[in-house]
Amino acid sequence: MILGECYIGLSPRLAVAWKFLKFSISSEMNKNTKDNKIIRDILIHIDETENLNQRKLATELGIALGMANAYIKRCVRKGYIKVTQIPPNRYAYYLTPQGFTEKTRLTAEFLADSFSFFRRARVQYSDLYKLCAKNGWNRVAIAGVSELADIAILYAREHDIKLVAVICSDYDGETFHGLPVISSMNTDLDIDAVILAEIQSLEKKYLCLVNSMSPERILVPDLLPVRHKEIMI
Repeated sequence: MILGECYIGLSPRLAVAWKFLKFSISSEMNKNTKDNKIIRDILIHIDETENLNQRKLATELGIALGMANAYIKRCVRKGYIKVTQIPPNRYAYYLTPQGFTEKTRLTAEFLADSFSFFRRARVQYSDLYKLCAKNGWNRVAIAGVSELADIAILYAREHDIKLVAVICSDYDGETFHGLPVISSMNTDLDIDAVILAEIQSLEKKYLCLVNSMSPERILVPDLLPVRHKEIMI
């Protein structure tokens, strides 16, 4: 069974349990946070890029042109940006003193959130490794190729367990941080437990793991919003 492609074949109990699962990895990146990130990136680009236009800005930020226009208008209303018309039918964008202050504030906030997230992830993955060692689950796999997986793998060496593989169906490489990448649990590797470190398609991949292994051996850090304890097997 391939991770991320396993809605069909769930046991009846797991299918019923699906409605109790509330996945929202975007809670780490809620609407307010997303808005702040886009505004911060707009202010940074305007401050650092000459001859910037809306189309180029939208491309740089990876958002639609209409969305870029809406955010620019919001920044103008808030007094962060000054717009000057340059013939023919072109506009120049400048940061106001208030905009520069806001850019600095949002950047500091972003860095603080990033460091806080890193610390939480480090502590929570370390706790899961300790749990594995306590239960005798010495051969552990990491599910996911992501920034979380980077952190999880980095701190595994501090604990009395062995990482044997990374499980990911949509990764092109054969290895990740020196570990073999496998696409599913159908493997000859002897895996005692799996620790989730996935961000994209979290709900699909978690359910695939649950359908392939005893739920008690699928460990999820608290920072990932999977209410796995509600699944009744």
